[in-house]
Formats: sequence, structure tokens, C-alpha cells
Amino acid sequence: MCGATVQGVPHIGHVRGVLNYDVLRRWLVHSGLDVLLVRNVTDIDDKILTKAAENERPWWEWGATHERAFETAYEQLGCLPPSINPRATGHVTQMIELMERLIESGHGYVADGDVYFSVKSFDDYGKLSGQVLEDVQQGETPTRGKRDPRDFTMWKSAKPGEPSWPTPWGNGRPGWHLECSAMATAYLGAEFDIHGGGIDLVFPHHENERAQSNAAGDAFSRFWLHNAWVTMSGEKMSKSLGNTVSIPAMLDRYRAPELRYYLVQPHYRSTIEYSDAAVSEAAQGYRRIETFLRRAAQSGDVTIGTIPEAFANALDDDLATPQAVAVVHTTVRDGNAALDAGDTSKALEFAAAVRAMTDVLGLDPLSARWSEAGGSETPTKEALSRIVEGLLAERQQARAEKDFARADAARDRLSQAGIVVEDTPNGPQWTVKSD
Repeated sequence: MCGATVQGVPHIGHVRGVLNYDVLRRWLVHSGLDVLLVRNVTDIDDKILTKAAENERPWWEWGATHERAFETAYEQLGCLPPSINPRATGHVTQMIELMERLIESGHGYVADGDVYFSVKSFDDYGKLSGQVLEDVQQGETPTRGKRDPRDFTMWKSAKPGEPSWPTPWGNGRPGWHLECSAMATAYLGAEFDIHGGGIDLVFPHHENERAQSNAAGDAFSRFWLHNAWVTMSGEKMSKSLGNTVSIPAMLDRYRAPELRYYLVQPHYRSTIEYSDAAVSEAAQGYRRIETFLRRAAQSGDVTIGTIPEAFANALDDDLATPQAVAVVHTTVRDGNAALDAGDTSKALEFAAAVRAMTDVLGLDPLSARWSEAGGSETPTKEALSRIVEGLLAERQQARAEKDFARADAARDRLSQAGIVVEDTPNGPQWTVKSD
């Protein structure tokens, strides 16, 4: 998958795709497949050079600083590490070799130290994105020597003060599209299964990757997956628009698994319209799962069980996480009902299934990654708050569904634990019963 261009602090729009492909990877592995995940890093780019210069920092230090910020965000949100995390600057040799193949085959040409791909030379151009060749615009600054305005730059000749590498055509630095083709094939070979990225990369980036790779004789990717944006007021979340919500800021307000739940619950091809209310609602949804599993764990050992068929069918159908999460919540509801009825055996069976499903989603509340029990017999104030809020959310949902027996049972459990609940116009408020 196309990873980050490390120009700044990561926001939720950046990590959404990484989380989507993390769930895909987990499901493929669970299904018995061997998965190699290459998640590249663009560490040399016009934006990085501009940001570094504006902040009077070396370009390499600026990129490395923000690469670490991205990796920290991925780790905080529970993403499995990739098989390899290649950087563009470490693969110039492979880029030169790819350009040599394209020039020799007539698909590439050199002009004034720049190297271009001849779009007209590749008959299949536009097949991935549906672009009509006559309407193509690469969005690049016009340069001398380009034979056709539709051609795209694979290598940029050196400019004063910019980093550069030696090539047979003079010093310079790579173009974005060339970087990703070279890194993908360096680790996965001339043909591989899946190429992922954001929907904004379909054109020109992925179209150009595909064109240069196929033109060089590589079959390249068999399948292309594209995740949709996270938007605010209908606009793509981006630094240039100033409408970003950074991961550090989000994690000051929500726990990491709650934020992960918010970002993986929607279908990966569906746009997420960000709002505080939506994140809060997602957090309550995760807490309902968490509360049930912790409640079940008080009745016996909760192991990781078998994936329900409905959950498997959902993820097999284009990674349909909304339907998969719905199966999780149905199982949670049935498990709570079993606990209320005193059927411990059945409740633990439901809990094992919930653990299996949330494990695939990277959200298992009882996993070592997310569990915060720490063996302490006395819960921390933060942990107590989460447990109580989860039970209150369960009670509110039961009341909304007019399942008053379940709502009363939730309130009774709180009362038995010394929690006093008062229903107010602003929602239920709780306090710890004084001695």
C-alpha cells in the first residue's frame, strides 16, 4: 500500500486507510493465507522540501521526525507492523533500473536532465481510472523538453539547494509515481496480488504507477483497493485546507481502541464525515462490547472462540465491516441476555465468539494490547469510568429498544457495585455511593 508522505503530523484521514488494510491483512491471515505487507514511505517530495525550508530544518530531519510520528500513530491504534517499510530515498538504484527499461523500450525519454513517461506510447493508459487520454492533465508545472503535456515526470533534474542523486542522465531526484512502482516490485516481484491506497490516488498516481510498470513488462498488481476519505463539512481532510484532526489530539480525548473502532466500523469505500458526536457514539459502541466481555469474564474464562458464519460472510464480501460489526453487537446482546438469565455456559460461548471477531478487527478488549486490568483488584478512576459509562450506554440502548428488563438489570448491576445513577434532562449522571 502507498504509505505516508511524511510532511507533517498524522491526522485521522491519514491513518484511516492503514487501519482498513490492517483489518484486511488480519482477515486474510485468519483465513489461512500468507501475507506480505509492504507499506512504503515517501520521504522525498516537493511538500517535504517546502515544509522543511519554511521551518528552517534539514529536509531529511523533517521527514524522519514525521515518519516517527506516523509510526507511533499506527502502533497506538493497534496496527500490525508491515513486513517491510521501505523509504523512497533507499531505492534510487531500483528507480534508475526501471527508467532504463522504459527508455530502452521507447516508453520513456530524457529531456534537459528530466526523465518522462510517454503516455501516448502506452495504449492501455486510463484503464484503471477511466480517464480519456484526450482529457488527461497531470497537474505538473510545465517544463521545457516535455514532448506531450500529458506525459508525467519520473525523474527531476537537480535544482540548487535541493537533494539529488547521480544517474546516467545527470543528478536529480525521483518523481512520486516512480518511487512507488520501484519499491513495490523490489519486495513483491513483477506481479503481486493487491495494491491499496486512498481513493484520491486512483488518478494520477496509481494510473501512472500501473502504466510505467506494465510498460516495462511487469504485470504489477492484480487487484486495486481504494479507501474513501475522512471529510469535514464535505471536504477531504487535508493539511492544505486546515481541516485536520491530528492523532495526538484525538488520543487526548478518546482511547485508542475507541478511535480505531470509529475508523474501521464504516465500509472502507464509504466516506466518513467527521463529527465529535459520531466519535462519541462509536466510543459508546466499543464500550458496550468491552463491558459485556468484562462482565462475562467474571463468570469464567473467556477464550477466543469460533468466528460466526455471518461475520465471515460479511468480511468475505468486499471487507464489509459494517455488517461484521453488526454481528458483533448482535452476539453481545445475546450474551448479555444469557448472563441476565443465569446461563453462564451460553454467555461464555457468546463471549468467545465476540473475542474471535474483535480479534480480527484488532479490537479485542481482553487482548494484551487493549486490556488495562493489570492484575489490580482495585480499578483506577479512569477504568471505573469506562466500565460505568459502558453499562450506562447498554442501559440507554435497552430503554430505546423498550427492553426495560435489560435496562433495569444494568441499573441493578451498577447499584450492587455502589454506583448511584440519576436520570436528568442531560442524560444519566452517576456517582459513587458514599459509605
